[in-house]
Amino acid sequence: MKAVFLTGANQPLEVRDTPIPKPAEDEVLIKLSFSAFNHRDVWMQQGKYAGPKSGLILGSDGTGKITATGHPSDDGLIGQSVIINPSQDWGDDERAFGKDYKILGNPGPGTFAGYISVKKQYVHPKPTHLTDEEAAALPLAGLTTYRAVFIRGKVLSGEKVLVTGIGAGTALLALQFALAAGAEVYVTSSSAEKIEKAVALGAKAGFIYKEEDWVQQAKKLSGGGFDVILDSSSGRTFYQLLDAARPGGRIVFWGGADTPIGNILQQRIFWKNLSLLGTTMGTQKDFAAMLDCVEKFNIKPIVDRVYPSLDQAQEAIAYMALGQQFGKIVLTNR
Repeated sequence: MKAVFLTGANQPLEVRDTPIPKPAEDEVLIKLSFSAFNHRDVWMQQGKYAGPKSGLILGSDGTGKITATGHPSDDGLIGQSVIINPSQDWGDDERAFGKDYKILGNPGPGTFAGYISVKKQYVHPKPTHLTDEEAAALPLAGLTTYRAVFIRGKVLSGEKVLVTGIGAGTALLALQFALAAGAEVYVTSSSAEKIEKAVALGAKAGFIYKEEDWVQQAKKLSGGGFDVILDSSSGRTFYQLLDAARPGGRIVFWGGADTPIGNILQQRIFWKNLSLLGTTMGTQKDFAAMLDCVEKFNIKPIVDRVYPSLDQAQEAIAYMALGQQFGKIVLTNR
């Protein structure tokens, strides 16, 4: 089969032929039709991510059909259209993952391949309202943002929510989940065009975060700031979110595309009684609940581009590194 391999820090991705995996007794073999990029793939190529630096099949998101099983009792699953939960071996504590936790695509083989063998417990029926391209774009971003909105952020109907960096796959799903919760949602971006698109999806308004007074604009328009802020970048401007939050507000953050957080005055946090809540991926229970929410509210991941084959993987990851997309970047697995 064809697969996309990491070759080293700041080196091009390489497409090679490799044997089709054989499923273990508790696994199923999936012929993948589409897969999707996440920013962790960019970080891995740049050598900024823990785990293998080369020789790894990339990819955390994928959809396809079960073509074989590791045990005859599971043969009834053959032919089923599925998506894969990339969050694996979380552990027994729902509050945080344990020492055996891993995400599909590092350290084990990922979804940028013709086939993948996965433990059957992490395989779920594809939501019927999604195209294959949309289904491939859902798992990692969907799980991350569902947990951010509903488990960590506990967004309530009528609350005012700010989603930063709209255009990223996680930010767009955070917008949709917060709207499903009944919140009034605002966004930030460096692009007026992306803000317009977010408003068309249901956002109340947006702010250009490169403008020095964007926080003042946001507080004025929102009537004093935000109950919940959902942030996927953190970094050197994180302190601005402390000002944008209402007293008693919650800031939920994940990812880390920007520089480390620094120069924060603790008084800005404790005088306003703010809660800073980190979040990463989610449990099996969270993934199942996310799928239920997606179907109940007809939520569809926004897909920016679909590349026609695995041979375009390097072109696709270079495009993602530019940060210009509005939605997920998808590969056709052929």
